[in-house]
Amino acid sequence: MISVEEALARIFALVTPMEAETVPLRKAAGRVLAVPAAARRTQPPFAASAMDGYAVRSAEVRAGAVFEVVGEAAAGGGHGSEVQPGEAVRIFTGAPVPAGAGHVVIQEDVARDGSRITLTDRLGSGTNIRPAGGDFVMGAEMLPTGRRLGPADIALLAAMNIPEVTVARKPDVALICTGDELVMPGETPGPSQIVASNAFGLAAMFEAAGAAARLLPIAQDNAASLGQCLDLAADADLVITCGGASVGDHDIVAEVAQARGMALDFHKVAMRPGKPLMAGRMGDAAMAGLPGNPVSAMVCGRIFLVPMLEAMQGLPARPARRSRMPLARALPPNGPREHYMRARILEDGLDAGADQDSSLLSVLAGAGALLVRPPRDPARAPGELVEFISL
Repeated sequence: MISVEEALARIFALVTPMEAETVPLRKAAGRVLAVPAAARRTQPPFAASAMDGYAVRSAEVRAGAVFEVVGEAAAGGGHGSEVQPGEAVRIFTGAPVPAGAGHVVIQEDVARDGSRITLTDRLGSGTNIRPAGGDFVMGAEMLPTGRRLGPADIALLAAMNIPEVTVARKPDVALICTGDELVMPGETPGPSQIVASNAFGLAAMFEAAGAAARLLPIAQDNAASLGQCLDLAADADLVITCGGASVGDHDIVAEVAQARGMALDFHKVAMRPGKPLMAGRMGDAAMAGLPGNPVSAMVCGRIFLVPMLEAMQGLPARPARRSRMPLARALPPNGPREHYMRARILEDGLDAGADQDSSLLSVLAGAGALLVRPPRDPARAPGELVEFISL
């Protein structure tokens, strides 16, 4: 067995970066930039009013000053003439500030009588003008390579007048569940069968990490059936099997994969749940064999495969982010393997329940975190700080 740290380092060594592709801006959310994004315009392109009010010359702003309103400027239009001494232009938020004006007095700070306004003694500070280029200027590099695009980034790209974005291609992940005991959701299981869940949970996890996941048919516990599924996955960037990765008589994934050219890098990690994890390469694809227990598969996906998929898209190769929080409930000493305990996040800290069986999806679904116990971690009392990975 190897440590979690070494296994993750070997997983990263299997990574092949995805090539770039260009997608419409509307499809770019969640994708990772492959080239920097530079502004194609200046924003705002002109000095603009930040408030509804009256544009006047700066030197004339004082309590009691009287101005004649000579025109109006609205967003999408402007006042064509230069503002002269004693003149004011009614202006609205986002409208271009007319030439000659250097101050927008907000409408609450004036008293209007017909076409005249008088500035009150409640004048606020600031000019209430957004300068041209105050957000960004044409040619400025605003978003760097390797950034996953969130909603605010998409809005920024649109404001920069960028209709298409160059991003890393989504890794193509092929998921294969193995086992004579499995049927698909919606089918009626036989007396000794269960409903397959791993691939569905993992597909959702991987797609949230930016991959394109496809579910292949369930492979039966024989070499021919598993081989057919591996053939269907031949063009994938990453092949994932669930089940059959241990050492029982029916655990044939490693044997069949190696017979078809898989170069096995490691098999078994000193962790719980998830000890039977294996990884290597099969042709141009990376391959990982996950345990069949549902929680084990999901934990391995979160600890190893999500960071791997992020690295494939050009994000930094780094472990899942860990935070610290006090314990809400005491913990006994840990054993020789790193333990990822399903825990709820409560007001007074993390609560890792007593039942940590790796088959209990209900416990995982109710958890907000994986509480990380180092090998041979001593007993912990309530209030002690421990590390966790958010779910």
